[in-house]
Amino acid sequence: MGYCSGRCTLIFICGMQLACVLERQIFDFLGYQWAPILANFVHIIIVILGLFGTIQYRPRYITGYAVWLVLWATWNVFVICFYLEAGDLSKETDLILTFNISMHRSWWMENGPGCTVTSVTPAPDWAPEDHRYITVSGCLLEYQYIEVAHSSLQLLLALAGFVYACYVVKCITEEEDSFDFIGGFDSYGYQGPQKTSHLQLQPMYMSK
Repeated sequence: MGYCSGRCTLIFICGMQLACVLERQIFDFLGYQWAPILANFVHIIIVILGLFGTIQYRPRYITGYAVWLVLWATWNVFVICFYLEAGDLSKETDLILTFNISMHRSWWMENGPGCTVTSVTPAPDWAPEDHRYITVSGCLLEYQYIEVAHSSLQLLLALAGFVYACYVVKCITEEEDSFDFIGGFDSYGYQGPQKTSHLQLQPMYMSK
């Protein structure tokens, strides 16, 4: 794998990450999922910085991007565990994804493929007045699996981005070291004697 191909692949991965996270951000906004919205926003900023570093040969930007991908992968693993209710996690908990400021769920809960939404009247006494009480049935794919698919895609892109980011940083560093090595010969190399002229004009005395 050559340096140019690795760099181009990393640019492609960054582009895919931006496209996928922007799509995800739209549906998180529609579902008022504030924690994912914040995480997506930070991810967009850092991916742009990583893309800039890759194009402009800035290893520090790429290194920061690679470090963030570790955190981003961890977040997506948590989201997968949250929706699959691993351990003591429950997808019905408001506090985690909405900061407990709303009772909204994933947008896909009501708008998934084949889902039929039916309003329940009268609403239970515990239901807030500004919320409607509904039942959802007939979904071809439950909303939690759609969210898991989104996070799994982000996890795969993060792993690929991390590998290629490390490779590109390694190539840039080696290239800079080789330039420094060549520059060392220029600075300390042998220089031949230079011909200089020290001719001095002396007066001449003519005897008659």
